[in-house]
Amino acid sequence: MKLLVLILSILLLFPNCSTKRVKPSIDANLRIDELPSQESWNSVVTFSDSGKTKAMLWAGHFQKYDDKRETFLDQNIKVDFFNPQEIHTTTLTSKRGRVDETTNNLYAMDSVVVFSDSITIRTDEMMWRNKDKKIVSDKFVTVISPQEKIEGYGFESDQSLTNYVIYNITYVSRADTIK
Repeated sequence: MKLLVLILSILLLFPNCSTKRVKPSIDANLRIDELPSQESWNSVVTFSDSGKTKAMLWAGHFQKYDDKRETFLDQNIKVDFFNPQEIHTTTLTSKRGRVDETTNNLYAMDSVVVFSDSITIRTDEMMWRNKDKKIVSDKFVTVISPQEKIEGYGFESDQSLTNYVIYNITYVSRADTIK
């Protein structure tokens, strides 16, 4: 009986075995040099200097390209900036961005909002310049503070938003007229 079951099992399995192999399809248009060298999802990067936290970056998706020396960020970016005493001062959010690894400058794009305790800045593009720790933009910006709302083109500030300049002001309003 056992021999009969074994023979029947072999006969049933034998037709399903073949030497035909399934080959995956290969995209001939795909170039290896266009692929990221590293990719990560839901990641946090901590920037520090001499053991002190300078900034923390969160992104839903990172793509690092070694040959271009750039990292592309998307799926909602958040950067927290810290002062020399490691106290949180400012937060930057955007939908996408990139980091130039030659200069370590961060470029934020699409629905950019930067805020500190009392100031909020909105624009389409902004850059955090690593060499002098400044936040800059040459695009249209809206700055809202407890005292006023200012709109214009071009912006520069320290990363804590305590000293800022708007270069081409197009609109100014006192806070009591905003509401």
